[in-house]
Amino acid sequence: MADVANARTSHNGRTSHNGTEPSTAELVQRATEQVSRLVRDELTLARAELTEKGKQAGIGVGLFAGGGALAFFGLGALVTAAILLLALVLPAWAAALIVAVALFLVAGVLALVGKRRVSRAVPPVPEATVRSLRADVDVVSAAVKDRGRA
Repeated sequence: MADVANARTSHNGRTSHNGTEPSTAELVQRATEQVSRLVRDELTLARAELTEKGKQAGIGVGLFAGGGALAFFGLGALVTAAILLLALVLPAWAAALIVAVALFLVAGVLALVGKRRVSRAVPPVPEATVRSLRADVDVVSAAVKDRGRA
């Protein structure tokens, strides 16, 4: 963006052919090259940012699924042992109810942690890229305005 702001040097660092300000054709060529480079760089940044958000979403989904698997297998393996243990001091139905509530509480906590991780990755908008593009547009706009005043 420094080249756009400094309109006296051409894209190869030299002044224009007659030692004065560059021609409109040179400025257009320079702007085209810079916009192309800028778009490529911003697309690379967006790709990297979306990849990171995808990883975060994958981790969140994995935690959420882990919570579901824990709830399912917990109901199969620990329920019986806990119910039998509590049935020694309580009626069997009360023992089963207490164990079921405890398992669902643990599953709910894991599901909430997973949901929080997924929500960090949403929306999948490359926020850093958007901020960078806005800054680039501001710099180009300021350079064009300054050029128009000269």
